[in-house]
Amino acid sequence: MTLRIPTDLLPRDGRFGSGPAKVRPEAVAALAASPLLGTSHRQPGVKNLVGRIREQAAELYQAPEGYELVLGNGGATMFWDVASCSLVTERSAHGVYGEFSRKFAAAAQRAPFLAEPVVFESEPGTVVLPTATEGVDLYAWAQNETSTGAAAPVVRPEGTEDGLVLVDATSSAGGMAADLARTDVYYFAPQKNLSSDGGLWLAFCSPAALARAEELTTRTDRWVPESLNLAVAATNSRANQTLNTPAVATLVLLAEQLQWVLDNGGMGFATGRTAESSGRVYAWAEAHELATPFVAPEFRSPVVATIDFADTVDAKQLAADLRANGILDTEPYRKLGRNQLRIGCFTSVDPDDVSALLASIDWLLGQY
Repeated sequence: MTLRIPTDLLPRDGRFGSGPAKVRPEAVAALAASPLLGTSHRQPGVKNLVGRIREQAAELYQAPEGYELVLGNGGATMFWDVASCSLVTERSAHGVYGEFSRKFAAAAQRAPFLAEPVVFESEPGTVVLPTATEGVDLYAWAQNETSTGAAAPVVRPEGTEDGLVLVDATSSAGGMAADLARTDVYYFAPQKNLSSDGGLWLAFCSPAALARAEELTTRTDRWVPESLNLAVAATNSRANQTLNTPAVATLVLLAEQLQWVLDNGGMGFATGRTAESSGRVYAWAEAHELATPFVAPEFRSPVVATIDFADTVDAKQLAADLRANGILDTEPYRKLGRNQLRIGCFTSVDPDDVSALLASIDWLLGQY
């Protein structure tokens, strides 16, 4: 029998997924009204939209002089291959503390022209950064490990000045602050805090990163396909376009979200919302006899909250009952295998809807 949560407890919007994440209805309305759908991406309309996105993102992150926002087809998975081909000279080092931070290391490991990557690994729910290592020319980790809800600092590790620093910001960009000057590449896809669709990667690249890409992709001893050539992507981005046809709808939604965040106060507004939403989840779990935050306070993500439940609670059934009531995508990351819920607290999520979610969970727990 389906348990029906009282309607006065339900959130107004039941989307709490960790990606793809909630898209604001206002952005969808703007997409429906856009004159750009079905038009050429090589013409001024779409090219001006791409230029607007590059300017908006640079304003949001206060991009240092010389840093460029480069766009390319495909998501973060594609960018791991781009980086393996265009940015790693010989060997990379990776902080691995979950499934998503592991994926770049795996991509570098498969590249037949690179040395075995150095992996610094810690248990899921914790964080570890790579440290300066002889022979390593690129250091990489994720600002937010989407699978566990563990957040890492954006820093340039001591002794790595001669290497490039790459930070995966797919689930943090637009919801967590970062000093881009501490990185050489800050890359992301737009389907989480930036409330767009997938199929696009974006990367803030330092002059050093762009120079590395130019050097590696013109070497006679390394073949780099155009689709994985960061230098080619940078050339296209300077012309406000991508190598291949982009999803125009993704661009429209991304521009709408960036403008909404900027109009409401920029990064301070975004980080305030994510901190408020996740803070409500963590406070609720800490006070609850049946729930516990999975991640220790020093590593807790403001954009993805993972909550463990007591053995007396079937979290899988709890997520199913929430879904039956229109509260979606609270299931944990499948490979983690824990008795928990994973709650997306991205910028578009209303903190009051988070409170309504928690009230709905309390009601369901009272029925079991």
